[in-house]
Amino acid sequence: MTSSSPSSDAIATLSADALIVGITSEGTVAPHPQLADDARAALDAAFGALEASGKHCSTTVVPGADAVAATRVVGVGIGSGDANDLREAAGSASRAVGKKAERVVVALPIASDSDAAAVTQGVLLGSYSFTAYKSEPKTVDVEWLIAGASEDAVTRGEIVAAETNASRDLVNTPPLDMYPTVLADTAVALAKEHGLEVKVWDVDALKEDGCGGILGVGQGSTRPPRLVRIAYNPDGAKSTVALVGKGITFDTGGISIKPSKSMETMKSDMSGAAIVLHTVVAAARLGLGTAVTGWLCIAENMPGGGAQRPSDVIRIHGGKTVEVLNTDAEGRLVMADGLALAVEENPDVVLDVATLTGAQGMALGTQTSGVMGDDAIRDEVIEAANAAGEPMWPMPLPSHLRESIDSKVADIRNIGDANGGGMLSAGLFLKEFVGDTPWAHLDIARPAFNEGAPHGTAPSGATGASLRTLLRFIASRA
Repeated sequence: MTSSSPSSDAIATLSADALIVGITSEGTVAPHPQLADDARAALDAAFGALEASGKHCSTTVVPGADAVAATRVVGVGIGSGDANDLREAAGSASRAVGKKAERVVVALPIASDSDAAAVTQGVLLGSYSFTAYKSEPKTVDVEWLIAGASEDAVTRGEIVAAETNASRDLVNTPPLDMYPTVLADTAVALAKEHGLEVKVWDVDALKEDGCGGILGVGQGSTRPPRLVRIAYNPDGAKSTVALVGKGITFDTGGISIKPSKSMETMKSDMSGAAIVLHTVVAAARLGLGTAVTGWLCIAENMPGGGAQRPSDVIRIHGGKTVEVLNTDAEGRLVMADGLALAVEENPDVVLDVATLTGAQGMALGTQTSGVMGDDAIRDEVIEAANAAGEPMWPMPLPSHLRESIDSKVADIRNIGDANGGGMLSAGLFLKEFVGDTPWAHLDIARPAFNEGAPHGTAPSGATGASLRTLLRFIASRA
């Protein structure tokens, strides 16, 4: 079983398959209090002979030789050396140690518990791989020794990484095996394991509560939709954060069907729900002082004989009617029910997380999420994202786009016009269901699933993007 633990031993004496050290922007080995001067000088000479790059996250590998007891040494560019740069550097280095390494010493320049937690997260996130469907998985359990770290910092880093990786597992699981009832059952099992409150709405309960968005999206599938509420309520909590996550376990687009190429990664459309679920679990495991309620809005969007049609009108929980003009704009429909239910409990703030629009990627690329909502909450989320090392950018909700979702036959329609601003009009749609509750919307459409090569802490496939930001936000509310 992969594990991590602190180490206070002299680094040069530790037997290991690999040792990870930091490389400064000048190309020299970063000092570490447990790395003796003579060993560091020998490593400097070895890396210097290869003209090792100090570029952030760039890696160079040299033999341990006589300098250290480790078989080989991975040097990685540490950038500024702050916690966020160290986390990404650790992620890159964790892949460079090789797939057969069983014991790795991590000697990056840690100056605080925050640095140590970030480095622990980095190696555990960066070394993640999804092998559940490999007949002969080529992975080994790794013992990570974090030099200079405290036990508490390593434990906190482990928890955040473990819950992020668990959310990745859910998203990476093929939709044949990951469908609404499976995700709901997973939430129930996790709630039982961690002593959390949980409630599941089946189809009958969704009908009783008037959740027409979730029902409408799910009615084309033979696998019925679900809504899950999971809650962590610590003693003495003075603040409550509600999280609403989009959980489309597979998105064909429904009757407004996607091109086949666009469907290949649509198992990722449940990322918001997976992240919300594991954020609640992580908050409980970390013992954060803020109450957290997670709402998982789960459906499979299929073009079956019973699927909703363009021009159908559905009624969201609370009574607002929506004209469905494009069944591929389904995420906002399930989220509307979740938001409407969440705000009825009067939380101090509600955040929703969704792989909502292709327009997000067009505007901000593959690694930066968009954040919309009340100015103060939006800015608070951005501050948390900066602290957590997750790229996010504040986006507006322009009033002139609001009229683009007016409907002639219902209260609103589910798409705006074709003149651009799709990410923003989607945000304006969601805003209709939060009333006066302080709110922000995180569109993580592209950052949630990496279709390219691994980088930093992000593997190929599901990334868990935004989980660290949500935890930082929740912690700040304590």
